[in-house]
Amino acid sequence: MEKTLDIAKNNLPVKGFLDLKDIQIPQGQDLIDAILKLKKEKNAVILAHYYQPGEIQDIADYLGDSLQLARAAKDTDADMIAFCGVHFMAEAAKILNPTKKVVLPDTLAGCSLADGCSGEGLRKMREQHPGALVATYINCNAETKAESDIIVTSSNAETIINALPEDKPIIFAPDKNLGKYLIAETGRDMVLWEGSCIVHEAFSLEKLIDLYKKHPTATIIAHPESETHILKVAHYIGSTSGMLNHVKNSPNDTFIVATEAGILHQMQLDNPTKTLIPAPSKEDNTCACSECAFMKVNTLEKLYQCLQDESPEVHLDNEIIEKALLPIQRMLALN
Repeated sequence: MEKTLDIAKNNLPVKGFLDLKDIQIPQGQDLIDAILKLKKEKNAVILAHYYQPGEIQDIADYLGDSLQLARAAKDTDADMIAFCGVHFMAEAAKILNPTKKVVLPDTLAGCSLADGCSGEGLRKMREQHPGALVATYINCNAETKAESDIIVTSSNAETIINALPEDKPIIFAPDKNLGKYLIAETGRDMVLWEGSCIVHEAFSLEKLIDLYKKHPTATIIAHPESETHILKVAHYIGSTSGMLNHVKNSPNDTFIVATEAGILHQMQLDNPTKTLIPAPSKEDNTCACSECAFMKVNTLEKLYQCLQDESPEVHLDNEIIEKALLPIQRMLALN
């Protein structure tokens, strides 16, 4: 067993998870019970994003968007955090809890937006725009956070941008679509990093309009990471948690939802009598929606393995943690 585990750990950079082929993993309700038992034994907490598979959302101690999970990570008294999301989210949990063990079921749960931005790139932008404040979307890696003045989420970005000194230019990274939306909403002129989320750029305007014609009483709701032409036809624009609250509080009973399809799981649980329709993507895929492949690599089996073996673990240099913590703390203090 020890040799098998060592081999699996050595293969982590390629596999992303502990691929223990000779180990029998419980199935069905037995698997859920085993995860809950391990969580209790190890004083662990399970954090999950709304874009995770439904079965992971159902077992999580805290389910939320990036801001809600950052707060949950900051406030937990658990010894170990099992983060069911993508890699930059688990890094944020480690930054906020440097003495705690943070594990991620699959290290290949990446993010196209985060992978397209770097600390080195931000330093070069600062050189080109001396005196500018760097406001960075939380969807970025630890090195990028460390080069930022303040972090924002889609829940609080507008509030934070409005709070920044008006005499200071702003560099906004890494999502240009969210940046364009914030420029329109706040009136602030910002230099934008040329990054985007492949999931939120996958929506087809033509198909969306055709879908709306079939459901003319529907409310179109969209995440601000979506492209401008999608946002222009949306009746409501908001963060993941904002969209959930809007559907819950709205008198309307039909919604077309332009964000990652994983949100529909909790949204339907909150609104069992309402009709929820995923906004169509450009590609003719199996779900006729936009899904994040990175979010879907996490499974209950991988969660069980990472709790049992406390691996893969998130490791960050202390210097990076100290530098990245400051802009996150500034965000939490303002919001």
